Amino acid sequence: MIVVIKQNVPKERIDRLIHRIEGMGLSIHYSEGSSTTILGLLGDTSRIDERTLLADDSVEYVRRVTEPYKAVNRKMHPNDTVLEVAGRKIGEGYFNVFAGPCSVESEEQILMVAEAVKNAGASFLRGGAFKPRTSPYSFQGMEAEGLKLLMEAKRQTGLPIVTEIMSEKHLDLFADVDIIQLGARNMQNFMLLKELGRSKKPILMKRGLSATMEEFLMAAEYIYAGGNENVILCERGIRTFEPMIRNNLDVSAVPLVKTHSHLPIMIDPSHAAGRRDMVAPLSRAAIAIGADGLMIEVHNNPKCALCDGAQSLDLYQFTSTMEDIKKRVAFEGRELQTAL
Repeated sequence: MIVVIKQNVPKERIDRLIHRIEGMGLSIHYSEGSSTTILGLLGDTSRIDERTLLADDSVEYVRRVTEPYKAVNRKMHPNDTVLEVAGRKIGEGYFNVFAGPCSVESEEQILMVAEAVKNAGASFLRGGAFKPRTSPYSFQGMEAEGLKLLMEAKRQTGLPIVTEIMSEKHLDLFADVDIIQLGARNMQNFMLLKELGRSKKPILMKRGLSATMEEFLMAAEYIYAGGNENVILCERGIRTFEPMIRNNLDVSAVPLVKTHSHLPIMIDPSHAAGRRDMVAPLSRAAIAIGADGLMIEVHNNPKCALCDGAQSLDLYQFTSTMEDIKKRVAFEGRELQTAL
């Protein structure tokens, strides 16, 4: 349920109304825009009589939110959420590129890639320390040692880091990570979602391979419900019947999210197709449909990569792709966030 406040109502009257609603056993999501203030009522609103709220002369109107996701719903929060992480703004009007290897393999590798993606214009360094793999015999990542190498790359280049968490048991290890990535396979790991909700860390959540849009937004709702409002969504392709590519990039996800939610959404073109030759065209599509950023896999020697080499750009290819991205983002009037 949302309660829209009349214009020019003094803050103390709004505070009294909030206190009254909280006395009914509900929590409030407060959203103040340039011309409208909205109170989002979270909890069991079925027993609330709308006429009781309308009787307050500070209330313009009351509307019930029928979708199961409430806090991440645009009806609750009409203005786009823009997060600020490590001095970079993520959301409407800005554009970020997270770039780096699928997995951290050595100190030499991560430092070389970090320096290259920074010079090319990336705003964050992404790299996997803990790797979810389909086969138990595949490389699972360097784990805690990989996190240490990412921190060293951050120290030497100044690039903030994005890396994936696999278990709530590892949260302490991620204390200095700038953005925690929640992978597609863990999108509905509800225990982990609850812990991330309590963490307050910025969370980049990837859409599950077969998740509907409602399931995607409900997973984000779990994090919001825990008190963490620092959520970034990421479309990384969904599983279809097409065998020529790894996954199908669902370009409709971006306008759908922007219609139904206030959260920023990025696109991962590397996982979407699983082919490096499609990263650049899918990146162009992402910019055209209004995505707030890209996550691109980059490796200094893709042919020898321990994980996902087929979809990774080499350093030269990434630099070339970034030049194209810069021109298109500038043409659209958005601000590219970089480390330079």
